[in-house]
Amino acid sequence: MLKQIALVAAFALCTAVPGLSQKAVLDKQQLLRDLKVLAADSMGGRLSGTPGNKMAQEYISKRFSQIGLQPYNNTYNQHFRLESRRIVVEQATNLVGYIPGKSGKTIVITAHYDHVGEREGQIYNGTDDNASGVAALLAAATYFKKHKPKHTLIFVALDGEELGLQGANAFLNNLPVPKKDMLLNVNMDMLSINNKGELYASGTFHNPALKPYLEQVDPRPEAKLLLGHDRPEQGQDDWTKQSDHYQFHKRGIPYVYFGVEDHPHYHKPTDDFSNVNTAFYPDAASLVIDFLKVADKKLGKK
Repeated sequence: MLKQIALVAAFALCTAVPGLSQKAVLDKQQLLRDLKVLAADSMGGRLSGTPGNKMAQEYISKRFSQIGLQPYNNTYNQHFRLESRRIVVEQATNLVGYIPGKSGKTIVITAHYDHVGEREGQIYNGTDDNASGVAALLAAATYFKKHKPKHTLIFVALDGEELGLQGANAFLNNLPVPKKDMLLNVNMDMLSINNKGELYASGTFHNPALKPYLEQVDPRPEAKLLLGHDRPEQGQDDWTKQSDHYQFHKRGIPYVYFGVEDHPHYHKPTDDFSNVNTAFYPDAASLVIDFLKVADKKLGKK
């Protein structure tokens, strides 16, 4: 009995030591706080070029600074001209910060912060699409700031996704690091509304070498990882072209896109914080960080 107690105590001690657990731990309250702020009515749906979009920029930039992300050329802002059939924005803005690694190679983590704004007097807050991805990006940055990565991690909050993936295109046309050094894009778009506990990782059809890394990600109590939504024969269920990762894919950069399946609140005024599954979402964000841990460790090995 005493021997059993000693073994239990030793096990508890090991699991309590930071860095020995395989699963990342994030600050759930901060994650939900970031989500709620970005999805507030005061931001007016964050349409590119609007005051609400500018408010989101300022909030994300402040959080980058608090986390301790380093800027390129002394600024997080990457400005670009955005033009669509609906609007022209002379100064749309991506926000870019990084955590230096040791290898000289990079992994780019992306999530778009813009949404569709207001329509017919109703605010489309875009809580899931895609304040959820941005809040998870901030959580990942916080984790890796405390746990130094092997590769340099570049965190990019993208503008102009809803108007044709234009922020991702602008980022890739003005890279802060050589394209040849980019090992992977991890894109997050819609992580917080799902009642089946299912988060999808899309992209292994095009990037089969990444499948073993995803298979090493263990389920969380409220969320499990499924692979799929990336085969051409799936039509609209093929997510290859449906978010910012497509711009990376077009340029031959491997990607994994994390997201949930469509739900009744997608691109509706009801995509509000009140509909977030607050048990599922933190675990979904944690699954992405767990994958990033594996990818950072394994990628680039000869």
